[in-house]
Amino acid sequence: MTVAQPEFEATSDDALMARVAAGDESAFAAIIDLYGVIGQRIGWRMLGDAGEAEDVAQEALLRLWSFGSRWQPGQAGIAAWLKRVVINLCLDRLRRRKFTSDEAVPERIDESPGADEQLDQMRRADAARAAIAALPDRQRAAIVLTYYEEVSNLMAAQTLDMNLKAFESLLLRARAALRAALVATVAADAIGDMA
Repeated sequence: MTVAQPEFEATSDDALMARVAAGDESAFAAIIDLYGVIGQRIGWRMLGDAGEAEDVAQEALLRLWSFGSRWQPGQAGIAAWLKRVVINLCLDRLRRRKFTSDEAVPERIDESPGADEQLDQMRRADAARAAIAALPDRQRAAIVLTYYEEVSNLMAAQTLDMNLKAFESLLLRARAALRAALVATVAADAIGDMA
């Protein structure tokens, strides 16, 4: 005798949310399994703090649980909804404080480069992280969604409650600001190396 396993992968977001609206905890657990990491990824990239990222992710999931009865079938989906809520929660937190972080984004260790190359990579990563952190909050959100979360411009614009043209303009300004900051950093490093 075989026990039937729930097939959450084959269940649509609308069906899962209908079950959540009915108080089905197993459907909510399936949502957490499928989409729980989204909030932590975005939270980390936006806030630079693992604890705050986890708090934001949990708050977004709690909001999803209580939002179940208001879910409208045919929406963009749970992942899009969570991204929008997490970005908004991060922007709220960033408005309350000035972002600074010395922590490196945890990444897989690459064993092949030598020490010199690793130091150069670390300097470039630190410069990029500092440049992103110095951006205005909405520009930072545009960069995180587009380049780290690989969201389309249309989806990112919807996430930030903007029209596509306004989002593309915001992203253009964010890239120009990043480029200027990184060029200034490279120039300062070159002057420092000559001294």
